[in-house]
Amino acid sequence: MNKFNMNVALPSLTTSQMFGQRTIRPVSAATIRGITFIKDTLIAIDSTKGHLLQIDPISDNSKILNPHQVKEFTDVTGIAVWQDTLWVTRGHSVYLCNLNSLGLEHFVTLPYPAYGIAVWESTIYVSCQKSREILIFNRDTRKEITRFYAPGVGEENLTVNQEHLWVCDDIEQTVYCLDRATGEVKFNVLTPFDSPSGIAIHTNAETGKESIFVAYASEEAYIRDNPNADPSHELTYRDRTFIHPLHYHWQRDERYALSNGYLLEMSYVEEIAPLEEIYLPEVEWRIALPSDTKRQKLRSVEPIGMPFTEEIIDGQRVAVFKFDALTPGERHIFGWKAVLEVRGIKYRLTPTDLENIPELPGEFQSRYLVDDDDLAMDTTIVRRAARDAVGTETNLLRKMYHIRNYVYDQLSYGIKPYIDTPDIVLERGVGSCGEYVGVLLGLCRLNGIACRTVGRYKCPPYPEHQRVPLQPDFNHVWLEFYAPGFGWLPMESNPDDLGGYGPHPTRFFMGLAWYHVEIGKGISFETLTSKGVKLTKEDVSIGELAINHIRFTILEELPDF
Repeated sequence: MNKFNMNVALPSLTTSQMFGQRTIRPVSAATIRGITFIKDTLIAIDSTKGHLLQIDPISDNSKILNPHQVKEFTDVTGIAVWQDTLWVTRGHSVYLCNLNSLGLEHFVTLPYPAYGIAVWESTIYVSCQKSREILIFNRDTRKEITRFYAPGVGEENLTVNQEHLWVCDDIEQTVYCLDRATGEVKFNVLTPFDSPSGIAIHTNAETGKESIFVAYASEEAYIRDNPNADPSHELTYRDRTFIHPLHYHWQRDERYALSNGYLLEMSYVEEIAPLEEIYLPEVEWRIALPSDTKRQKLRSVEPIGMPFTEEIIDGQRVAVFKFDALTPGERHIFGWKAVLEVRGIKYRLTPTDLENIPELPGEFQSRYLVDDDDLAMDTTIVRRAARDAVGTETNLLRKMYHIRNYVYDQLSYGIKPYIDTPDIVLERGVGSCGEYVGVLLGLCRLNGIACRTVGRYKCPPYPEHQRVPLQPDFNHVWLEFYAPGFGWLPMESNPDDLGGYGPHPTRFFMGLAWYHVEIGKGISFETLTSKGVKLTKEDVSIGELAINHIRFTILEELPDF
């Protein structure tokens, strides 16, 4: 009997309903690495168990296609199908076999471990993290034709279509679209989940539309109820693997691509609860509202607790709450609730794009090249770091990249209840996200790069947890730098600093994930005035006057573009 049965009975649904509408969670799978499609049939390799799975994308029902060859398929990381031949990578070697017999035949062995594989006619593409290359072989001669530079730093899986080679990178949390002939990166998009481990293209037989699916494999922490322990609840880990459609839109002329998005409800509320009672007359309490950007749209906003009026400050919407006075013993809750569309965004610019750019506008120089936030730009250690970070480099994008890597090499992440100035942080070698931002701002501005603080909060990154309240553990800040002729570009503060001396991933260098919420770009998130005079932290600390409450609810995934 043919082991590979492509005529599995599926529910009576149209092709458009079958694909791209849901997360696929194969029954019993532990670690899905490579995936591929044969018409409407999804094939995946469970690397841990050695199961070659045939998966129903509607019911998640799974069938093991290699019940007698499990050992041979254990530790396989990449799979591809061309006509009736299955290709796999395992260890240092590439193998092929007939789909009906599954007896592996050796094709080639590499000096380093092979990870992903893609096949188009007689051309075989193989990724190798150790060499940071994608090697291209001829099927008939088994000789290497050429090789491309791998675009990311992690383990990469591959798929290919008529014109493009698609690469997913587990550390970069990114899918790259490469020219299949030259290896040039056309654009790249952030994936909605971390640890992408496999990628495949499905072609709709009715419309011809191609859809990309990405597999994910990692571990997740959960609370286990152990009746033999006291207390019975304990922290442990379990496998987390699934397959999800990747939606993207490439804005070629503006050099960026958007990816999967979600509809969020976010609330920010202050509760007056002073550590010491205080009297403040004629109070105006300003809280910035979520911004409208290329990746984020504010659908609606409404007050919580008490009404507010709106102001526009430097193009940003701000809620203003007014009190005749705040008196000892007086208590209030007030804030806003917003509904937002958020998506991942990734810019694709090269140093060549920024070779002959205009001069930085004068108003930007006076505002974004100065020490206006305790950046210690006049201290010896900060000025020396600014010189050491860029050396003799003059290209803006390379300077920004060098500064980022220099800071990552000098600092490691650690959270504290307060923020020190960059000179102290550099000397200590440990910083929180706000301290990373301070150091980055200081070094960039000393090197003539206009930059500003952005952020405030990240939605807990669990898009499968929909319609339930989620609370972030911390606030968060990152920055934007200005490229004349192109505009403001985002860059994360510390998440790409994975320790060591690199190579550091660039997933959030000119990119933000869907869970970043941009609030009050370039302005203070929250300010307090009394009788028209702005109060400083030395006058009254908002943190000592009130407790903030932040809640996110993921309402739904946004439809495809």
